[in-house]
Amino acid sequence: RASMEAAAAAVRRRAVSPARTRTAEDPPPKPAGDEKPDAKHASAESLPAQASSFADVFAQVIGPLLLMVTTPIFCLVAAYATNEASATISEVVADAFEHGVLELSKKIFFSTLPTLRAAVLLFVFNFLALLVYHWPGVVKYGPLSENGARPDYVDNGIAHCVLCTFMFIGGSELGLGWYRLDVLYEHFPGTIGCLNIFGLAFCLLLYVKGLRSPSGPDAGTSGHGFIFDYYWGTELYPRLFGVDVKKFVNCRFSMTYWQLAGISFAAASYYKHGRVDPGVLLCAISQYLYLVKFYIWEIGYMRSIDIIIDRAGFYETWGCLVWVPSVYTLHTRAAVGIPSGLGWVGATFIFVIGLAGVGLNFWADHQRQMFRESEGKMKVWGKKAEFIEATYTAKNAETNKMETHKSLLLASGWWGLARHLQYSFELTAAWSWGLLGGGTHSLLPLFYPAFLTVLLVHRASRDQEKCLAKYGDDYKKYMQLVPYKIIPYLY
Repeated sequence: RASMEAAAAAVRRRAVSPARTRTAEDPPPKPAGDEKPDAKHASAESLPAQASSFADVFAQVIGPLLLMVTTPIFCLVAAYATNEASATISEVVADAFEHGVLELSKKIFFSTLPTLRAAVLLFVFNFLALLVYHWPGVVKYGPLSENGARPDYVDNGIAHCVLCTFMFIGGSELGLGWYRLDVLYEHFPGTIGCLNIFGLAFCLLLYVKGLRSPSGPDAGTSGHGFIFDYYWGTELYPRLFGVDVKKFVNCRFSMTYWQLAGISFAAASYYKHGRVDPGVLLCAISQYLYLVKFYIWEIGYMRSIDIIIDRAGFYETWGCLVWVPSVYTLHTRAAVGIPSGLGWVGATFIFVIGLAGVGLNFWADHQRQMFRESEGKMKVWGKKAEFIEATYTAKNAETNKMETHKSLLLASGWWGLARHLQYSFELTAAWSWGLLGGGTHSLLPLFYPAFLTVLLVHRASRDQEKCLAKYGDDYKKYMQLVPYKIIPYLY
């Protein structure tokens, strides 16, 4: 999604910059015919206009269209490479040279066609997740949107995590015997085929819903045409039959699939090779613990840039429905076909480093969440919390008037070292998973950590752009207080 974020950020910058309204202090416009042509100024102004026009077309049409064509294809190729081929890109390329691109395309197409078993698997998976979605819990709220909406969420992520894990393992040969534990691996190509088709259709439904029957005030067309609206989405907080679409798709489906896929792929590795692969097993455990951390912190995620800025369109919703199951599981899936090659000592060493990243990531997220919930009235690392009180304006949905609000920007603890130090910890974990999945002798398992590095570096820039627009000089003060983005003293 890093490239998706880049295209979306580019068009946002252009879309939120309307022409300035003339004020009384401006000189009156010259009557028509009074202007005298100036070749120097005319040529200087025409070049930016042409460049601006091309940038708009690329950001609003060409870029989104390219992503909407290439990313679904990539997911199908990745499923084929790990489940039908030998889990290497070189093998796929060699196949293309030997038999031709057309013949390879046929193999990929037919191997990733939706299957009835994959469709049933997904239906049961999501039906059970939907039942757990309504598990009771404390109601918490997201931040106020610019149009005055404040979404509410039931904080029951841990219940979902525990119950879904027990149901998945309980239905396998370790419990009721309805399926083998490697079921997600065995039906993965058909699963991606089903998700691809459903994801594209579901985004079309969300596009129409945002225009015809939105769930709140933050909805409507961007004004950049159908292609961009389908790509970016037409609604910020869509709900269907009382179910928050972002919470269910982003958290209850994609993150859960990623979490359980680690268990399933580790089992597939054992069944295929007849022994435990230390790299695959420890990778699955590390990812599982990381996602337990995610569900503890789920409300924090619902207040993050993914939720409060990105609308529910192809970029956000298809990305979570298809890209996450395909790419975020890639390293573990690749190690089923080609073992990690790691012994227990080497794998444990990498696992411990990755687990430290998971723990520190949780510590940083929890530190900020506690700070927000205490409204700054707490100590961080034994000292009174230091923060910037930033003000912003948002529309009151009831009165339709603009009102001033405040946010507290933490500058103590981990958040005093860098504004997004938690990304460093997350990347430590991600690179450990790539290495545990066979990245010591193959490039394919390193795709996810490389992708995530680009994603998080770009996201840090997006967040800075968003906060400067929202808080203005207050955020500039915060940047002076905490000058580094991700790595203290380096970046």
